[in-house]
Amino acid sequence: MVKELTSSQLRYTCDPSTLAFRTTAELAPLDRIIGQERAIDALRLGLGIKDAKNRYNIYVAGDPGTGKLSAVEQFLAQASASESAPPDLCYVHNFENPYSPRYLELPAGKGSQLRTDLEQQVKRLQREIPKLIESDEFKARSKKINERFGERRTALLDEMDTRSRKLGFAIQRTPIGINTLPLDEGGEPLSQEEYDALPKGRRDEIREKQGEVQALVQEQLQAIALLDEQREEEIKKLAKEAVLFMIEPHFVQLKSRYEDLSKILDYLDAMKKDIVANLDDFQNGAQPKKAAFPFPMPQADPFKRYAVNLLVDHSGTKGAPIVVEHNATYPNLFGSIERRVQMGVAVTDFTMIKPGSLHRANGGYLVLTANNLFRLNISWEALKIAIKRREIQIEDPWQMLGYSTTEGLRPEPVPFRIKLIIIGSSYLYELLHIYDEDFPKLFNVKADFGMEMERTSAHEQDLARFLRACADDDPSVLPFDRTGAARLIEHAVELAGDRLKLSCQFGNLVSIVKEASYWARTDGAPHVAADHVRRALTERDRRHDRIDEKIREMIVRDQLFVDVDGTATGQVNGLAVLQLGDYAFGKPSRITATVHAGKGGLVDIEREAKLSGPTHSKGIMILRGFLGDRFAKDKPLSFTASLTFEQSYSMIDGDSASSTELYALLSALADLPIRQGIAVTGSVNQKGEVQPIGGVNEKIEGFYRVCREKGLTGDQGVLIPTANADHLMLSEEVVAAVGGGKFHIYAITTVDEGIALLTGVPAGEPEDGAYPDCSVYARVAARLETLRKASEPKKDEDEAAKQKSAKEEGEHNADGVGTNGA
Repeated sequence: MVKELTSSQLRYTCDPSTLAFRTTAELAPLDRIIGQERAIDALRLGLGIKDAKNRYNIYVAGDPGTGKLSAVEQFLAQASASESAPPDLCYVHNFENPYSPRYLELPAGKGSQLRTDLEQQVKRLQREIPKLIESDEFKARSKKINERFGERRTALLDEMDTRSRKLGFAIQRTPIGINTLPLDEGGEPLSQEEYDALPKGRRDEIREKQGEVQALVQEQLQAIALLDEQREEEIKKLAKEAVLFMIEPHFVQLKSRYEDLSKILDYLDAMKKDIVANLDDFQNGAQPKKAAFPFPMPQADPFKRYAVNLLVDHSGTKGAPIVVEHNATYPNLFGSIERRVQMGVAVTDFTMIKPGSLHRANGGYLVLTANNLFRLNISWEALKIAIKRREIQIEDPWQMLGYSTTEGLRPEPVPFRIKLIIIGSSYLYELLHIYDEDFPKLFNVKADFGMEMERTSAHEQDLARFLRACADDDPSVLPFDRTGAARLIEHAVELAGDRLKLSCQFGNLVSIVKEASYWARTDGAPHVAADHVRRALTERDRRHDRIDEKIREMIVRDQLFVDVDGTATGQVNGLAVLQLGDYAFGKPSRITATVHAGKGGLVDIEREAKLSGPTHSKGIMILRGFLGDRFAKDKPLSFTASLTFEQSYSMIDGDSASSTELYALLSALADLPIRQGIAVTGSVNQKGEVQPIGGVNEKIEGFYRVCREKGLTGDQGVLIPTANADHLMLSEEVVAAVGGGKFHIYAITTVDEGIALLTGVPAGEPEDGAYPDCSVYARVAARLETLRKASEPKKDEDEAAKQKSAKEEGEHNADGVGTNGA
């Protein structure tokens, strides 16, 4: 039965008197997430399970504008507040392998303390070690060592002289070496003239002995060099013992501050050994070496290896860290090793290691956006490796891709202790489940955010508290009075597209809140009232409705053919929704049907022109099923009909116009005119039931605006499925027009009801296999039978011709037999 809806059934109106406040400034700000209980339970589960294998990470799915990120941040802030802050993270020099810096973890706040302690320790040693080396006691002990080795050196030289004289040679020391001079019988060195005057045999004997002397000299010089080395070792040993004795108390005191941290104690021991082994750096540290001219090379700081690179400092962190990374590039996630160019050469060291989001979030929570993360494939692959190996490895991105690079640092990996939360669409979630075998193993929890919540008084009160929270977060937002809050609640219902629901698109609501506050300030009002919210909505639509307005103008000027009064056969106004960014509007379109004899069946012109989507094509096929069920149970259908959206030049999809197309087709078959002032929407099944569709409010408002522009007659309206009645949240203007009798909304459940309303003729119920006379379906059945017969003329004529030919042939044969017999 056709039901005309009253104005009270077209819109939910929030009564301001039901709101228990004068302005939202009186309310406590909203401090929890509303309308997303299922998602919150999933988040609570995912965060509560501390899985050693890092499998209970969370994927937050939902449509844009539902406040997923804000909700996740708010929930994580509450969940992490009771947790302890994670340790500080430092990198230090590896004295055994400088190319592999070591990481150190210290309780929160102690990383900066260690850095300060070591800086002070090194500065202290830079002052005290040179003083120790220059002290009188150290010099006295060094002098004794030098004197002892000097005596041994003198003895070796004397022995060399004595043995050389026995062989007839004297030793002459010069700045550039040692000369061996032959002696005469009196023990005096021979001059060159005296040597030349000697007999040849004597000269040969001297040359032979000279070889023995040179071997002796070489042997003694080696012994002296060894002695010098032993002297230097003794002095170094003395210096090391003295320095070790001096620095030991400092390191004992330093280690007492970190006695529970074994890795720190090991590092301090290694540092102490390195200091003792490199005393020259401390002796010469205050006087850096001069660079060679003309190419001065930068001098490396020998004390940098004792520095502490504090990557992550949690001294000010309360609870577990929450890091939101909006640009998940590989360096942003895993950190990087920077390089400095010196004289055309890129150099680096452990102090140039920079942290990534994984380091900052370690021990807490890392939030990533799916659209950004999966656009960078290397980041996702590296992240999966980190989760599975449970370690954070900093490496060159080119090495990650398999390319060879120059030698660089490979820092020790840091343990992975992070709960990952990825925020994205449900579509991406499904794709990852299908195409990435690792994803289901690593992200076992899905938190699904919905677009709407139940419209209850409690939720309406929560929305009012949400307005107070907006004012606290943004000083430009004014308090809302009860009328303003009530109108915003109505807008939340409009966004939901259901009178029984409230929208969870808080991003859209926040935009309207700010714009309404702007208009209130413009008017000099202290509070936002309903009129300010209405103006914000009106101005927003005005900014976006240029195309909508242009289409209405073309309809009014008869450039797009849409009739809104009178009647026409085989012609109905269908309704579609056009979506332009975040603005959707309804657009009426003329749908026509023509019927003629033939066997072409039902032809969808959009499909033939490849302008039809699969869902629309399915709707056309359903019409064939409906016609067969109603009119071809005992005989085949034989006709040709065509359906089209007039003046449509782009793709059409969806089945919401299938009932409209059916009405046009029935009108053409029955040759009954249809009221053009009534537009139609709704899909239909093969049994003739009218099914709900989407965008019902936009469609009704779009047709209403066209009727308003062309002139309201009081007979115009829209035919909708009864199942869509609860979805109506029409504009206040349309509701007023319906209340004044200028516009009408009809709800139907079957095609029979719709065709009766459109034509003014009953559809007809079958009786004994036939439809009553003067019904729509009787006229359709009669027309189909006529078309069927008209489509098979050749078959009947051929049969008659065959019968006539057979009769004539029989008569001829009969005549021939008689003649022959005669």
